[in-house]
Amino acid sequence: QVQLVESGGGLVQPGGSLRVSCTASVSIFSFNVMGWYRQAPGNQRELVATINSDGYTDYADSAKGRFTISRDIFKKTVYLQLNNLKPEDTAVYYCNAKRPQLDSWGQGTQVTVSS
Repeated sequence: QVQLVESGGGLVQPGGSLRVSCTASVSIFSFNVMGWYRQAPGNQRELVATINSDGYTDYADSAKGRFTISRDIFKKTVYLQLNNLKPEDTAVYYCNAKRPQLDSWGQGTQVTVSS
């Protein structure tokens, strides 16, 4: 059973920054791709950013230029750096890990952008 544990969410003012983390119970090299998704109240869960086993990254249009996904292999952790946050970025941010026959989710971490 793979476990993903997110942390680092919180309350931040518009224009501020935050870094959320996702620590896996196994080596993150075992996954084909890891990603961050978010879900705001009343909305569907949407993809924010992904990083694959080769380190290639991809972003949703709303994240490009503001968010950065990265990883620390030794810490088994994937990060999402959130810069220039806007109120519309308020959501629960979820970590996801995929490989054949596995699609694992974390419990989520709340990010609230408000003055």
